[in-house]
Amino acid sequence: MDAQERQPPEHHQLVLNRFVAAGLADERVVAAFLGGSYAKRTADAYSDLDFGLIIADESYGDFLASREAFLRRLGEPVFLENYHGGGADFVFFIFADGTEGELALGCESRFTHIHVGPYKVLLDKKGCLSGAVFSGHVPAEAEQIETLRGLINWFWHNLLHHFITPMARGQFWSAYGALEDLRLTCVNLARLRENFQAEAEGYEKVEQALPVEQLAALQATFCPMERGAMLQAALVTVRFYQELASPLAQAHGILYPAHLARVMSERLEQLGHAGLS
Repeated sequence: MDAQERQPPEHHQLVLNRFVAAGLADERVVAAFLGGSYAKRTADAYSDLDFGLIIADESYGDFLASREAFLRRLGEPVFLENYHGGGADFVFFIFADGTEGELALGCESRFTHIHVGPYKVLLDKKGCLSGAVFSGHVPAEAEQIETLRGLINWFWHNLLHHFITPMARGQFWSAYGALEDLRLTCVNLARLRENFQAEAEGYEKVEQALPVEQLAALQATFCPMERGAMLQAALVTVRFYQELASPLAQAHGILYPAHLARVMSERLEQLGHAGLS
């Protein structure tokens, strides 16, 4: 890394050196790179390590089965969790020295989906990273439309079954949890409005996904666990949802459940009036 970049802390550099050495020594490994904030030159004291490995096609299955053993060559794991998503395999890890990170795996014939954005080549035995552009997993339009359809329609079911009904029964803990689920739907709708090609990932890196000023109205929904405050938070959430959901549905050819929206909005208002009687 050049002088203009933030140098990794000592324990990160140690793991990074071990990663390169392990990759060089493993004949199954074709190339390795570093992504994330270090590659973007935005690393700070809280950054983790985002590693990528490209494995020879014929060795991918064998490496996948032994990926935890590879990671144990980098440090003493106190947390290891395998994950498959977006057509790629990942391992999330935390080492005993506090190093946190993730390892993305791809095969030689197909690997540009395992990462998105800048990267730094750490080793490249066959030159496969020369000029490579990592585009990440790009959901198909049909997949995104189905995601949007689910967000739009399930919002009202969740409002009734998980918020209105528990509130009417005085089950505030259940209802409070539902408020978070409804708010999360709104965040995902805002993300899809900002970029319909990107996956809706809730609060994950939401500050990079859209201007957070667009979520300002939702700040009022973080409320005390009190009946009046929770009802007001639900009303704010419903208004926020309606401002996003109807235009998004129209833009992407989805039938907006207008009648259902009216019925559920009336039920919410009735719940508020019942508390005043």
